[in-house]
Order: sequence, then C-alpha cells, then structure tokens
Amino acid sequence: MFIPSMLLKQLYTRGSLINTDNGISFSIKNRLKDAELKEILHIKINGNEVNLETVTLTTSDQSDIKAKDINKENRLAFPLRKTIQINITDFDELPIERHELEISVKASPFGTLKLSVNDTVADPNKVEKRMPRDEMDDFGEKIIKERQAYVSEFTKKPINHIGKYSIDPHELAGNIEHFTGVAQIPMGFAGPIKVNGEHAIGEFMIPMATTEGTLVASYNRGMKVANMCGGIKVSVVDDAMQRAPVFEFLDARGARDFVKWIQLNFDKIKEEAETTSSVANLVYIDHFLSNKFAFLRFNFKTGDAAGQNMVGRATFAACSWILDQYPGIKNFFLESNFATDKKASQINIMRTRGKRVTAEITLKKEVLQQYMRVEPEQLDHHSRIAAIGSFLSGVNNTGLHSPNGITAMFIATGQDVANVSESSAGIIYTELTKDGDLYISITIPSLIIATYGGGTGIGTQKESLELLDCYGKGKAYKFAEIVAAVVLAGEISLASAISSSDWVSSHEQYGRNR
Repeated sequence: MFIPSMLLKQLYTRGSLINTDNGISFSIKNRLKDAELKEILHIKINGNEVNLETVTLTTSDQSDIKAKDINKENRLAFPLRKTIQINITDFDELPIERHELEISVKASPFGTLKLSVNDTVADPNKVEKRMPRDEMDDFGEKIIKERQAYVSEFTKKPINHIGKYSIDPHELAGNIEHFTGVAQIPMGFAGPIKVNGEHAIGEFMIPMATTEGTLVASYNRGMKVANMCGGIKVSVVDDAMQRAPVFEFLDARGARDFVKWIQLNFDKIKEEAETTSSVANLVYIDHFLSNKFAFLRFNFKTGDAAGQNMVGRATFAACSWILDQYPGIKNFFLESNFATDKKASQINIMRTRGKRVTAEITLKKEVLQQYMRVEPEQLDHHSRIAAIGSFLSGVNNTGLHSPNGITAMFIATGQDVANVSESSAGIIYTELTKDGDLYISITIPSLIIATYGGGTGIGTQKESLELLDCYGKGKAYKFAEIVAAVVLAGEISLASAISSSDWVSSHEQYGRNR
C-alpha cells in the first residue's frame, strides 16, 4: 500500500526525542489506521544504524518489548491513536541540536514503511513549568490527581466541584488533553416539540444546557405554539464538509495549469483521499485562482460525524499524493483559511458547510392572537424591518437568536460548540397567507452536527442524544431536523415577545439572578 512521504512523517511525535539515563528515546503514534507491527527493520540516528539488540518498545499496556522479538508470529498491535515509545540503551547522549531519525518497519496492512524526520533534543535547563502528563496513560487516576494538585498549588485555590465526575476518563482520549475534571452546566428540557421531518417524525423532548434565564422557557413557549399549528416541517437540502488547501506557484499560469491537472485527475485524488476513512466521500473540488495561488476547496460527505478532522486527514492524504506527482509546486499549506472553519463566512452561506436545513410552519392567526398576544401582520412587519437592520449591521443572520437554541443543544449533546460560529447563520422568511395566517421559515446553511464520534459518546452528552433517539450511525439528518425545528420555535417565541412588548417583562420574571 503506497503512503505519501508527507503522510508517513505524521507518525512521528514531534518533540519526543529526549536523552535518558542510559540512552535516548522518542515516540511514534498511529495516525493512519489500525495496524500491527511485524518487524523492526532498522533505526538510524544521524545516518548511523542502531543495534536493534539495544532497542525496546513501550506501550500503555505493555512494556519493554524487545525490537528483535517482534516478528510475523509475534506481532505488536498498533491500533489507531496508539503511542509507542522507542527506547535505545547504551547510546551516547545527543547534543542539544537538530538530529535526523529514520525508522523502517514492516506493518500490516501497509507493508514496508520508512519515515525520515528531523527533531531537536530539548535543553533540560530551559524546560518551563508545565502541566503534568503521562505519555502512556494520561487519563489514569494518578495523573489526574497530579494535575489537580498542580493547578491548586499554582493558583493557591482549592479544586472542589471540578474534580467530581461520573464518567470514565479513559473514554475521553481524543476529546481533551490535560483532563483535570469537568464543568457542570445546568440543563433543562423544553417540549415536547412536534417535528414533521423526513428523518425526525414525531414529538421530542429537547435537552438544553445553559445558564441564561428565560432561554428554556422561551423555546418551550415557541414549541407550544408550533404544536398547536400542526408542528414544524423540516428538510435537509444539502450536506458538505470542507478542507481548503492552497498551492503556490512561480506565476499565475502555473496555478492555472495546476487546476486543469486537478480536474483531469479527480478520480485518483478521490481514491487517495478516501483511503483514510471508510466514511469520507469526496464529492467535488472547487477551485479559486488569485495571483499565483491555487485555492482548492475539497467538499466531502462525512456521514454521521461533523467531519472536520476526518476531511483534514483525507485532504492531507490527497495533497501528499499531489505533491509527489505534480512538479512545480513552490509551496503548500493544508488549510488556507478558505474553508472558514469555525468562522462565519459568506461562502458557507452560499455553498453549505455541514447540513443545510430549512424549517417551516404556517402559524394560525387565532393561535397567535390567543397565546402570543400578537397579530400575524405585526410579526411579518417586524421581520421585514429586522431584515434591514441585519443588512445595515452586516450580520450573517436575518433572524433573532438562533445561536441560543443551537448552543444550548450543542453543549447538551456533545457537539463542538465552536461550530456555533458557522451554524449561527440563519435566513428568515415570512409571508402572510390569503387566510391571514403567517408562514415563517428559516434556512440554516451551515449546521455542523454529529451523532457519532467526537464528544457525542461522553456521559451526559450521549444520554441526551439517546433521549432524542439520535445517538449513533444513521442519525445525523434526524438530529439536524430536530435542531432546525427548535431554532424556528425560538424565533417564533422571541419575535412574538418583541412585537407584543413581553420581552423585557419575561426576562425580569425568569432571567434575574442578582
């Protein structure tokens, strides 16, 4: 199996080269896929081959495995995200400078791998104070208590609530570094809300984690009105996740010709990208030329994962192949800031990032009059005025407060909360019907959610998704529909409160904590 050289280098853990009491050590981490080591072929330091009799390997569940003992019959498991520390004894102390390392192994399913990297031995006299870590088991009780003690000693304050939790810290590997405890956020439920989706059909209780008074009550009020009008219709209309590398050339013609080559070789690029994941599906590559740069926007479908890491890994693999195949590339960066990861942007509103979802409902005039004390004409009029305000201020949302509901649900269900920056974009439309009712809809063009992977499998977050029947594979569209329905319910509630002048009084009743 061919693996581009740049991808191979990712196996080495930068900064891990150190002098020990009787030699040196460094670490490699599997960032490709589950594997087994069948043989250590050679290790070279600064071009000099190391005697493998002096080499042992250490993992979190095994220690002091002799390199010579690894063979076809005695393989060493090397699963994804596993770290192996390589220890070399009887080796002269390395000076504090840059050194060349080369490691060659036989591994299944890859075959023979050889990676060459440079690393620098750190000066022990210049090592700053830092959080305690354990390379082999950084989520064990012992190291967690060491970190708690370190923070408490550093701040001269006790750690009480932070250190109390019910989850197994070992389940957090890949979710957080320097795990020291948890933040407890109040959670309430709004609903039920009736959703008329293609994937979410029925009534759902909505978990909302927040410290903002009136938020749960406001959404609950909007859900009540929506239910009385038959529920909220929701449709997922597009799905995409991006990574946007940039390639630099000597001149504009070089960039132009490169883009033509990319288009001709799309099938092979797609093949290389998708070797990194059984889920990632490269659909198309946008290109944008400026000066002597070729900006590429790789567009993937990522199943039930939010997918930023997935598409980053896949795009890196594809670009590694491109760099090995195409001459004349002067420079390359995996991300050009054109995917606008965790930043609001016009391109994501136009082209979709995550799930593009529309929620809509026709609100009955008598329901608005009786339960919200507003006329449909008031809401429609305010919506058109608010659109002008949105335009003048330059925001990415013509609605009122979609980030409120999205953030509360994101925290409750283990989403990457920073994605609210993109997911907050909302396009509201209202229309008076011939019967005097109010049609209202909102399109969320870049709703980035997951029902599998990331933080969705942790304790309360997993439980919240399970309460919605949205945990696991095959549930992402269902969850997206529920989130969009909740957002529209919140818009109905706040718009009514503003138009009926109930907004301030509601906050005074529910939101005062002073």
